[in-house]
Amino acid sequence: MGSFALPRAKSLLARVMTGVLTILFLGGVLVTLTAWSNGRQAARQAYDRILIGAANDIAESIRIIDGQPVTDLPVSAFELLAQAPDDRITYAVRGPDLTLLTGHETAPLREGRGDAAQLYDGEMNGEDARFVDVTRRFSERDFSGVVRVTVGQTRRARDQMAFDLTLDALIPVGVAGAALVLVAFFIVRSALRPLEAIAGGFSQRDPYDLTPLDDQNVPAEVGVILHAMNRFMQRLDRQIDAMRNLISDTAHQLRTPVAAIRAQAESVTEEDDPERAEAAIARLLKRTRSLGVLLDQMLSRALVIHRTDSVPRALVDLRDVALDIVDSRDHELLAPNVEVELVIGSDPVLVSADEFSLSEAVKNLLSNALRYGTPPVRIGVKQDGDRAILWVEDAGKGPDDAVLARLGSRFERTASSREDSAGIGLSIVTAVAQAFDGKVEMQKTEHGFSVALVLPHVAEGQA
Repeated sequence: MGSFALPRAKSLLARVMTGVLTILFLGGVLVTLTAWSNGRQAARQAYDRILIGAANDIAESIRIIDGQPVTDLPVSAFELLAQAPDDRITYAVRGPDLTLLTGHETAPLREGRGDAAQLYDGEMNGEDARFVDVTRRFSERDFSGVVRVTVGQTRRARDQMAFDLTLDALIPVGVAGAALVLVAFFIVRSALRPLEAIAGGFSQRDPYDLTPLDDQNVPAEVGVILHAMNRFMQRLDRQIDAMRNLISDTAHQLRTPVAAIRAQAESVTEEDDPERAEAAIARLLKRTRSLGVLLDQMLSRALVIHRTDSVPRALVDLRDVALDIVDSRDHELLAPNVEVELVIGSDPVLVSADEFSLSEAVKNLLSNALRYGTPPVRIGVKQDGDRAILWVEDAGKGPDDAVLARLGSRFERTASSREDSAGIGLSIVTAVAQAFDGKVEMQKTEHGFSVALVLPHVAEGQA
C-alpha cells in the first residue's frame, strides 16, 4: 500500500506575516491613492495658475485702435507657457460678437460665462487639455463691449508632475514599509520563541516524563496554552498512575489469596476424612468470598479514579448522597442486624464533584464501619464554614495508631486481612477526596471512631 503525506499546515509565523503584509499592502494602496490624488491636485493648481497668468497677460495687452480691439501678444505669456516645453498650446482672442480677432479657430469657447476666469477640461487634436477663458470689458468712446481670451494647454507636464509628486511621496513610504516588515518579522520570531522552546522541551523529554512545564516566564497567551497542557498532563499522569497502581496492587494482592485457594483446593482433593474435607471446603468458600470482595474493591477503586478525571463536575448535595445510600439498604447484606442512623439537616450542603464517585467513597466508609466497627453506626452531613463534611461514625475505639497511619494510603499487605480490606476501602475514599480538592479526616470522638470526607463547600447559585 502506497503512503501519502499529509499537507503541511501553515506555520504561525507565516500566518502572522501574511496578516502583516496584507495590512501593509492595503495601507500602501490607500497611501498611493491619497498621494496620487494630492499630486494631481497640486499639479493642477500650479499649472492652472500658469494658464490663468498667460491668459491675463494676453488680455492686458489688448488695445482699442480706431474703434477696434487689437492685441500685441506679449512675450511674457509664452514664457509662462514655455515652462511646460513638451505641451502644445492654443489661444484665441474674440470680439463682442465672438469674431476671432487673432489665434486659432479651433480653441474651444464656453458660452454663458461671467467675467471671472473660467477653467475647464477639453481636447486639443485628440489629446486631453486644460483651457481657461478670461473676459475683459471695454467702455470707450469708439468701442464698448467684451473681448474674450481663451488659452489652452495639453496635460503632459501636469500629469508628469503629479506622477513625480506621487513617486516622491511613495519612496519613503515604501522604505518605511520594508523596514516595518523586517521589524515585524523579527518581533514575531522573538514572540514565537517560547513555543519553539516548548516544542524542543517536549521532543527531548522522556516519554514517561509528565511533570509540568515551567509557565512562569512565558507570554500570557502562551501561558494559557501551557497551563492547559500542564493540566492535561497532570490528568494523564493520574490516569497512568492509577493504571500502574491497579496492575501492581492486583498482582500484589491476588498472589497470596490465589495461592491459598490453590493450596486449599489441593488439600480438599487429597483429604480422605469427610469431616476434615468439609471443613477445608468451608475455608475455601470463605477465602473465595474474601477474594471476591477484594476484586470488587479494586475494580471500584480503578473506576472511581477514572471517573474523577473524565466526568465533568456538577453541583451535588451531600445530603442526597447519604440519603440514597441509607435508602438503598445495601448495608443490610453486610450487617443484617445493625441499623444505620441518618443525621442530616434541612439546608443543602453543596459540593462540586461527581455524584457516583462520592457514592462509592461513602459506601466504602459505611462498609468499613459495619464490618470492623461497633454498632450503633451513624452517617451524617454537616457544613463547617467553607467545608462540607460527610462522616460515618461507629461506637468502637477504632484501629490502633500504627494501623491508622497506614489507612488511606496505597495498599500494603499486612498480616491481617481485616486491615487489608479496610485499607483498600479507605484508599478509594482518599482518591475521591484528593480528586475533588478535599481530604479524609479520621479521629476518635466521645461517641467512638469517626471517618469524614471533607470537601470545599460551594454556595448555592455558584458555578
